[in-house]
Amino acid sequence: MSTGVIILIVIAVVVVIGAIALALRTRGGARGGRGLKRRFGPEYERAVARHDGDTKAAEHELAQLVERHGGLKERALEPTDAERFEARWAAAQEHFVDAPHEAVAEAERLLAEVAGARGYPDGDRYEERVEALAVHHAPHVQGYRHLHHVAGNGSGTSRTPGASGASGTSSTEEMREALLEARALFEELVGGSRSRRTSERTHAGRS
Repeated sequence: MSTGVIILIVIAVVVVIGAIALALRTRGGARGGRGLKRRFGPEYERAVARHDGDTKAAEHELAQLVERHGGLKERALEPTDAERFEARWAAAQEHFVDAPHEAVAEAERLLAEVAGARGYPDGDRYEERVEALAVHHAPHVQGYRHLHHVAGNGSGTSRTPGASGASGTSSTEEMREALLEARALFEELVGGSRSRRTSERTHAGRS
């Protein structure tokens, strides 16, 4: 076999191997994208919007979040702590009628405390806490963001529903919607902990 034929064969083999590697990378990227979309749901769409439709950039951002926070192990709440948190949330909702801004501010503080008790970044680490919650509670984390926003912009006075002040204050209606929206995350953090503890007790009783 001549040297020229051997060279052509080698080139052909290299080209085939390269094509196979590219196809595998493409398939892997597609599976990864679908997996991220399934995991993050609405958070996936928000990430794509933040990157002006660039899905690769959005998926890279979300993959980094999973790498940073995916290993977080949620701690279960003690029943007494869960009851105390629920009582405080109920009180904040009742207080909303008379003092909406104070109520949403208390609800935001409470969500941060519950998240901290479950093992999420606590204290003033709001951005880090939201990132971790987005990885583990993606369907409801936007409610927490909304609550954080109105708690910082609320005027503390009753305004016409749907109207916002020129100074950036939030209307009473927006604060009410944020409180209701954030409740889903609160219930998932408290209720999820309770379900996990019940399951652990059941398994322990069987062993």
